[in-house]
Order: sequence, then C-alpha cells, then structure tokens
Amino acid sequence: MDWLERTAKLRQWTRVGTRAPHKPLLFLYALGRYQDDADSGLRYSAVEQDLQRLLGEYGPPNKTTPAYPFHHLVSDGVWEVRTDLGAGSPGSGVRDLRETGATGRLARELRVALQREPQLLGRIARLLLDLHFPPSLHGELCEAVGLELEPVATERLVTAGRRRDRRMRELVLTAYEYRCAFCGYDGRIGTVPVGLEAAHVRWWAFGGPDDIENGLCLCSLHHKLFDKGVFGVGDDHRILVSQRFVGHSPAAREHVIALAGRPLVGPQPGTRLISAAHRDWHARQVFHGEPRPVAAV
Repeated sequence: MDWLERTAKLRQWTRVGTRAPHKPLLFLYALGRYQDDADSGLRYSAVEQDLQRLLGEYGPPNKTTPAYPFHHLVSDGVWEVRTDLGAGSPGSGVRDLRETGATGRLARELRVALQREPQLLGRIARLLLDLHFPPSLHGELCEAVGLELEPVATERLVTAGRRRDRRMRELVLTAYEYRCAFCGYDGRIGTVPVGLEAAHVRWWAFGGPDDIENGLCLCSLHHKLFDKGVFGVGDDHRILVSQRFVGHSPAAREHVIALAGRPLVGPQPGTRLISAAHRDWHARQVFHGEPRPVAAV
C-alpha cells in the first residue's frame, strides 16, 4: 500500500481555494502522539481541547469542531475509532464521541508499516505539511503536535506535477528593493540580506503561483504573522491588522498594532502589484476576524 499516495488524497470538503485542514491537523497530531507512545489511543474527550486549539491556531478563520475529522478520517484508511462498546465510530456528533468513550488511533495497517519502515512517519508528516501549510509554519506546527522530524537535506516532495520556482525569492526581494513591505526593515550582513523572505499571499499549497503578483518581501516576524492571519493587505494596498491580535508591550504596539492602515513599502514603480484575487483569498482563508480601525492622526 502506498501510504504517501493515500496521505496526498485525503478526502476533504472542497471548494476551489478553500482551506479545510481538519483531517491533516488530526493526522499530524496522531503522528506526534504515535512517535511519543506507539501503543496509546487518543480518547476524544481527552484530546478534544488540544485539537480545538490546533484548529483555532492553524485552521481557517471560521468556527469549526474537531469532531468532524475525528469521525471522518476513518474513511481515508489511515485512522480507526473504537468506543466502549466496540469497533466503529459513533458519528461526528460531539456528545456521541464524548459519551461513548470514542478513542482513535492510526489504522493498524499503517502502524505495522511504520514499525517496519520508521522513516515513513517523517515522509508522511512532511507531505502533510507541504500540502496544507506554508513553510513559515512548519517548524512551530511540528512543535505544537509534538513531532520531531529529522532534517532532510535533499528530498523534496513534489505534488501534482508542480515545482517551485527558485527565482521567486530574488524576484520579490528585488521588486521591493530588499525592504520589508510592512515595516521597511532592510538588514544586511555585508551585501547579503538577513531576515528578509518572499511571502506568498495565496499559499503555494492552495494554487498560489511563484510570481511577483502573489508575493511580498517581508521580514521574518511579519512573514510569520502574515501567515498566521494577524496581518492582511486591503484593496487599497494598505496593511490590515486583525482585531483578534492582542499585545500590550511597546514592541507589540510598534511592530504590529501601529502598522494598521499604513501603505505598503514598495514595490518599486513599474512593478505589478499584488493581484486582487490573491488578496481576496488571503482575506477569506487566512486573515482572522475584522481589521482594526485606523487610529485618527
């Protein structure tokens, strides 16, 4: 059985460009728990809060429940559920999962494959990360689910025939003249930029192209917050800051809250601006809540 192919074909609620990472998040969480204790099951009532936090932090902006993937992941052949009464899931109702003692774990065949080929766990996890989340979130997501992955120097998973354009970083940084589009940071060591990254507005995993109309030059901090939905870009190419972001320190006010309503720094004249379609995707699928009102000057 090709477990990577099965992982790549998880059945999810689909609409073009819509994020539905419920099953991938549960799968990653289960891999992390398996790595810690291969013999333990995940009782829904015991892990519900963990899964809800993952969905709140890494899922789409709309409200959702971990009961959905806990039940429906069974149909993908990588997960199984038992209750106090025996094998089989009681359904996707929260009360049913709690009251029947529903307990999930990786499917038996997958557990056998992982015991036979330990490196398979890392390959599955990396595929899930590549397919559903931007690279800026991979490290912290692994920490959140308790996964420890060995570094891979040469292997890169390619999906659906798409290949990354390695020129994007240089094209985007050049277009924005090596300055963060949010704060103007332009640090270098000698002639080499440090802490500057090319951010995808529409994530590559969701069809976002490797081109300037889908890119922003951002410092490492603002790239992470952009991918976490703290920042967005409005129709007038001004910075949006989510009302859900809370920070009372001078640093939080200066580096995040005070940016609300500011125009982007760059790109240089003659460069194509971020496409409206990509801005709209980010606003619907990543940005959390409503933007903060701009303070009167």
